[in-house]
Amino acid sequence: MFNKITIIGLGLIGSSIARAIKKKHLCKNLVAHDKSKIVLKKIVKLKITNHIEPNLKKSVQNSDLVIICTPLGTYKNIVSVIKNNLKNTCILTDVGSAKIFVTNTVNKLINKNTIWIPAHPVAGTEESGPEAGFADLFKNRWCIITPVSKKNPNALKKLNNFWKKIGSKVQYMTAEHHDKVMAITSHIPHLIAYNIVGTAANLEKDTKSEVIKYSASGFRDFTRIASSDPTMWRDIALNNRKQILHMLEKFNLDLNNLKRAIIKKDAGKLFKLFSKTRKIRQAIVKAGQDIDSPNFGRKN
Repeated sequence: MFNKITIIGLGLIGSSIARAIKKKHLCKNLVAHDKSKIVLKKIVKLKITNHIEPNLKKSVQNSDLVIICTPLGTYKNIVSVIKNNLKNTCILTDVGSAKIFVTNTVNKLINKNTIWIPAHPVAGTEESGPEAGFADLFKNRWCIITPVSKKNPNALKKLNNFWKKIGSKVQYMTAEHHDKVMAITSHIPHLIAYNIVGTAANLEKDTKSEVIKYSASGFRDFTRIASSDPTMWRDIALNNRKQILHMLEKFNLDLNNLKRAIIKKDAGKLFKLFSKTRKIRQAIVKAGQDIDSPNFGRKN
């Protein structure tokens, strides 16, 4: 499909893409770049790419596809370094979770002839690092592509096919709509999880130990989400802040309504709310985004 692919950043997502490329034989030469020497050593040991290249400029030379898989705060520096080393037919893409920021940042830096197509695979786990990756991470998961131009339909089709070949379902959106959807479906849930677990961490010593000891599945799920990579989520919170703050306002209004219903002992209102949200869960299972098993399929 491609002669050379370069992946910049070999954490969970980058290393999973590398494994999927290798499994599906999607290129002849797969090159990995990471600023961390420790990560590059792990990549060599894991044998998930053909080559590693510590020099960022050299890593992208003659590449047909370059995928940026690093935290959002690194984009400006990375694109500034590689922009003059991309060949005219190279497709530059990414996996970032805040597309307005990504699009604006990269658009200001790239050369006019650069084929730049932002993307976001909606997949992941709370684990991080190259050891955490696996080839089927994107299987039946959505990859949202947010094209900035219609000038290169063949390149867009090629990127679409690339994501489909590694297992994703592909959807096109504007950057604005993407960020709004991600704010409520991904970013706010993570921030809530960080906050709830942070509240538990601030409790008195005796109470905190009991929270850990008696934690039920609900709290355990929050701790799983809250153990996600802090650098990545710091950058997401800062770079999709407009949509996140808008959704937080809506969330706070709903939370206050819930609080009032509890204060007033409004059983009918509480039952109506809980029934409504249960239907959302059922719709998610029906859409294939989760399994319909007790305790989310866990054995304990």
